[in-house]
Amino acid sequence: PDHVHVMMDGRIIASGGIAKLCDIVDLHEAARNAKGAGIMGVITGRAIYEGRLNLSEAQQYCDRD
Repeated sequence: PDHVHVMMDGRIIASGGIAKLCDIVDLHEAARNAKGAGIMGVITGRAIYEGRLNLSEAQQYCDRD
């Protein structure tokens, strides 16, 4: 919600439910608009550990901008 963004000074780390690269793509796109303006990063530990998310691929996607 917008009020969380204001309370947290605009710095949000998404956690939980990040299972695949498409989840990071969705968050990255959301971060580009007003509703997701505070998204600064994600926590992806379990998805990487379980092999559902390739860290190198995800990092390459995020670094391309």
